Amino acid sequence: MNRLKEIREDKDLLQKDIAKLLNTGLSIISAYERELYDINTKNLIELAIFYNVPIDYILYLTDERKPHKRNNITINDIQKQ
Repeated sequence: MNRLKEIREDKDLLQKDIAKLLNTGLSIISAYERELYDINTKNLIELAIFYNVPIDYILYLTDERKPHKRNNITINDIQKQ
């Protein structure tokens, strides 16, 4: 199973919830989860912050879900960029 789908379902969220969070279309979220599109960096960062997992976990570079120590960055900070 795709990690994005796995962590979304672990939080009992729907694709439409994530689409709203990322201010994007439902079809984009579906494509990310089916690995038809590569997720862009901004959305990757936002999801890692939202789900409180390391980017490496989302990208299958580690199986460790515990996030690294982060700077005090928020989703709002990312959205302003």
